[in-house]
Amino acid sequence: MANHKSAEKRAKQGEKKNLRNRMVKTHVKTAVKKVLAAVTEKDENAASVLDMAKSAIDKAAKKGVIHKRNAARKISRLAKKLNAINKANA
Repeated sequence: MANHKSAEKRAKQGEKKNLRNRMVKTHVKTAVKKVLAAVTEKDENAASVLDMAKSAIDKAAKKGVIHKRNAARKISRLAKKLNAINKANA
């Protein structure tokens, strides 16, 4: 347990950051699931859902919640799935 004022402050800041990080990660996971659902259903709005997911992932990377390469990899894989569906439909 924290014994000094600065240590107590750092512990409180850590709790706040932990809460924010969990919220942002949950938002990213939900966005990814929506894209995957749209791709499996071959929804015509899948591209707009992907754009929203890209935004959420990029914001998470910008805030430092996930690494920038992790964000790029997630976006790349989602786009690859969407492109495969579009190619199959064409």
